[in-house]
Amino acid sequence: MVLRGYVPTSEETLQTLAALRLQSLNSDFSTHAPFPRLEELFPPHVLHARLPAPRHRPSTKCRGARLRAGLLAGGLWGQALAKQRAERDQRLRGRLREEGASTMAAIVEKWKLLQGMGRPEAMAAYVALVREWPGFGSTLFDVDLRAVRLWQGRGCGQPWQQAALTPFSPQSPVGAGSQRLWLGVGAKAVSLYKPGELEPLDSFCYGRISSFGASDSSTFRLCVEDRDLLFETSQVDEIAQLLNTYLVSAGARRLPQPQELATSSPDPTALPQGLCPTAGPWQHQPPTGSFCS
Repeated sequence: MVLRGYVPTSEETLQTLAALRLQSLNSDFSTHAPFPRLEELFPPHVLHARLPAPRHRPSTKCRGARLRAGLLAGGLWGQALAKQRAERDQRLRGRLREEGASTMAAIVEKWKLLQGMGRPEAMAAYVALVREWPGFGSTLFDVDLRAVRLWQGRGCGQPWQQAALTPFSPQSPVGAGSQRLWLGVGAKAVSLYKPGELEPLDSFCYGRISSFGASDSSTFRLCVEDRDLLFETSQVDEIAQLLNTYLVSAGARRLPQPQELATSSPDPTALPQGLCPTAGPWQHQPPTGSFCS
C-alpha cells in the first residue's frame, strides 16, 4: 500500500517508514546487513516526480511542414534527434540514480537512530504511522468517475451528465468532468479520494447505498440515495465482491442476540453503531447489458 503510493504523506514520513521496515527486517544497522532494493522500501513514483518534466515540442499545423519534417526524419536530422533523445534519457537516468542514492542515504541515517528497537516495536511504530491516514484499512481501487445521474421520484431519472458532475456535498465537491480517483472500500463506508490527498472528497456509509452493479467488465455503478455514480475501472468484479461482503456483514450485525429477543423488541431497520440510517434495502445488482436512461 505504501510502495504503491496509496498512503499520501510527506517524504520525511516515507523515509521513516522505510527505516522502520529495515529495522524490523535486519534489526540494528550494520554494514553487513542485507539491503533491499530502494523500490522495496520507498515509493518509486516519488523519485520520478523530482525529475524535470520533458519539454514538448510545439506541434506543426502546416501540412507541408509536417511532410517536410517526415522526410527529414529519415535523414541526418532524424539521426541528430535520436542522439539528442538518447542523451536526454541518459541524463534523466543519471539524475534518477543520484536521487535514489540521496534518498537511501537519508533512510540509512534514520535507520541508525533506531538502534535498540526490537522487531515488534518497529512494526508497531510502522503501523501507527500508516494508521494516521484516514483511509487506513480500506481497499483502494483506481477508478475514473465518468458521470453522475440524479433520480427523480420512481423509475429512471435524468440522463447521465458527462460534463457537469453534481457535487456530492457542499463542503467537498468533486468538480466537473471525468476524474481519476481512488475508491476506498472499508468496513463501515465507501470513500472517494483524489490521489495524493489526505482527506476523502466524500464518504458513503453502507446505509446510504441502495444498490450497485455493472453494465460490462469495465463499468461499475454505485447508487447512493438520490443519485447514481458511474465509474470506469478494470476491477469491477473485485469491487462488487468486496462491497457485497461488507454489506452482508453489516446486515448480519443488525440481527439481535438470543438474549435480546426475550427482553426487547428490537427495531429490524436499526443499523449497528457507527453506521448511518439507511435509505432503503440495498441490492447487489448482477451485471446487465445496459442501464436505463
